[in-house]
Amino acid sequence: MKTKKSPIGVFDSGMGGLTVLNALRKELSGEDFIYFGDTAHLPYGSKSADAVRKYALRAAKFFKKKKVKLMVVACNTASVYALDTLKKTMPFEVLGVILPGVRAALHKETKKNSIGVIGTYGTVKSGIYRRLILEMEPQSRVKARACPLFVPLVEEGWTDHEITKQVARLYLEDFASGLDSLILGCTHYPLLKGVIKNVAGPSVNIIDSAREVAMEASKLLNEAGTASGKKNGSVKFYVSDAPELFKESASIFLEESFKVQQVGLLETD
Repeated sequence: MKTKKSPIGVFDSGMGGLTVLNALRKELSGEDFIYFGDTAHLPYGSKSADAVRKYALRAAKFFKKKKVKLMVVACNTASVYALDTLKKTMPFEVLGVILPGVRAALHKETKKNSIGVIGTYGTVKSGIYRRLILEMEPQSRVKARACPLFVPLVEEGWTDHEITKQVARLYLEDFASGLDSLILGCTHYPLLKGVIKNVAGPSVNIIDSAREVAMEASKLLNEAGTASGKKNGSVKFYVSDAPELFKESASIFLEESFKVQQVGLLETD
């Protein structure tokens, strides 16, 4: 049974979802969180739709055992391929990261109705951002580009490295020309926001979905009457593989000490 004391589950293939977790903790400081990173199977961006759905369902079953009241799918690729399945099969609310980002982009003041999307191969290939944007605003012009090197650069800690800046120029210098807004369609990309903004230019609105996701989560909990009444919440971290490596790399995202527990793959089934 979902109660005010029930935790919120946050799921990603690895650690990119920590940008979403940070936004959630700022917006919902009294909530308890459980973060699960499926590090045994990352990256999701190059996986098939069936594989991603299978992994996401395993994570959801783990959260079900933990009696969460809300699952935030803090991964664009999993939001593309697994969100509908999770909503149909799980006893708790499930929130993805794509629709909040689309809404934010469409709410920004525009001059050319031109929106760009960058993400993993899987997210871009799905065409989901284009479809949702055009459903909500048919006059929009949408273009998308996969930027697969951004994820390993972030996880290497090279968020302001000259190599990263050069890669950003190669990906975005021509692509960002004429855009009103650029949606960061991968949860790793906010850590490169400064680099991306420098290439895209001051006239391009950079859309980071994390804040919008956090605000939507707050709205869902308040409407359901399950928002925590506490002042300070907690967070527990779980991964499916290599907890020490996750802890070392996650320090890029988190400015605090934390413990990480490994969950055996069979435990999530």
